[in-house]
Amino acid sequence: MKRIAVVTSGGDAPGMNAAIRAVVRTALFHGLEVLGVERGYKGLIEGQVDELTRRSVSGIVNLGGTVLKTARCERMKAREGVAKAVETLRKNGIEGVVIIGGDGSLRGAWKLYKASGIPVIGIPASIDNDVAGTDYTIGFDTAANTALEAIDKIRDTATSHERVFIIEVMGRNRGFLALQVGLAAGAEFILVPEIRYSLGKICRELEEARKKGKRSSIIVMAEGAGDSSEVAREIARRTGYEVRVSTLGYVQRGGPPTAFSRHLASVFGHEAVRLLIKGRGGLMVGMERGRVVAHRLDYAWRGRKKLDRKLYRLNAILAT
Repeated sequence: MKRIAVVTSGGDAPGMNAAIRAVVRTALFHGLEVLGVERGYKGLIEGQVDELTRRSVSGIVNLGGTVLKTARCERMKAREGVAKAVETLRKNGIEGVVIIGGDGSLRGAWKLYKASGIPVIGIPASIDNDVAGTDYTIGFDTAANTALEAIDKIRDTATSHERVFIIEVMGRNRGFLALQVGLAAGAEFILVPEIRYSLGKICRELEEARKKGKRSSIIVMAEGAGDSSEVAREIARRTGYEVRVSTLGYVQRGGPPTAFSRHLASVFGHEAVRLLIKGRGGLMVGMERGRVVAHRLDYAWRGRKKLDRKLYRLNAILAT
C-alpha cells in the first residue's frame, strides 16, 4: 500500500481535525502518501482531492470542525453516486480509505468498501454518541461539556427568577447526550426518546418540591423526546410556574475539542492507519472498556447501543 485517502463526512464533531492529523502523520511515518478529500462524499464523488503533508495538519489538533470541510450527500445513497466515488479512488491510485463520521457516514463507508474492494476503515465521530461498537465517539465529550457550561449559567437565572427551564440538547433519536449532561448538571428531570415520561408525574413532583421550598428546576430534554415548547406550556398550565425553553442548538457542535476528544481522535486515527497497513478493511475503530477495538463497519448501525438506564435512575435519586 502506497497511497491512502481521508474523508470527513456528515455532521461535524469537535476532534475531527485531531483524527485527520493522526491519520496523516501515522501514514507519513510509515512511508505512505495521503490525499485529503474535501466536503465529504460530495467531494469524493466530484473528485475534490488534494495531497496532505505534515504541514497541512500542523496546528489543527485544537480546532473544532474539520479543515477538510463536510457536506451531506444524498447521491451517496444511490448506486450511481457510489460508483462515481469508486471511480475517484481508482483514478487517484488510492489503495485505502479512512472515513470519519457518524452512523450515516459509516453506512456510506460500508457501501464504498463493498463496491470497490478497497480497504476502508471507519472512525466514529458524532456528538450524539449513538454509534454501536464504541463506548465513546469523537466529539461527544466536547459537546457534553459545552452543554454543561451553558446549563450551569442558565441555572443561575432559573434560581434568581424562580423559574423552570427546559434545556433542549441534540439527540434526534437517542438520549446519550441528554443523559450525560443532565446527570452532570444536576438536572431535576431528564427526558430522552428511549424512555417514556409522564408530564403529570413531572408536574406533581414539581409541586411537591415547591411545598418543600424549592422554586426552580432544570429539565434537560433531548430534541427527539418531544416538542419542548408544548412540554413547557403544559407544565406552566398545570403548575403555575414560569417555564422557559432554551435550545442550545449548533453551539454544541463547535469549539475546541476537550482533552478526551483529542485523545480519542488521536488513538482512533493511528489505529485506522495500522489496520490499513495490515491490509484489513470493512472495519470501524472503537473503544470499549478502555481498550481500542475493531468491529465490522455494518455493526455501527445494525448493532443497538443501549442507554444506561442505571444512570437514568441514579439521576432520579440524586434529584430528590
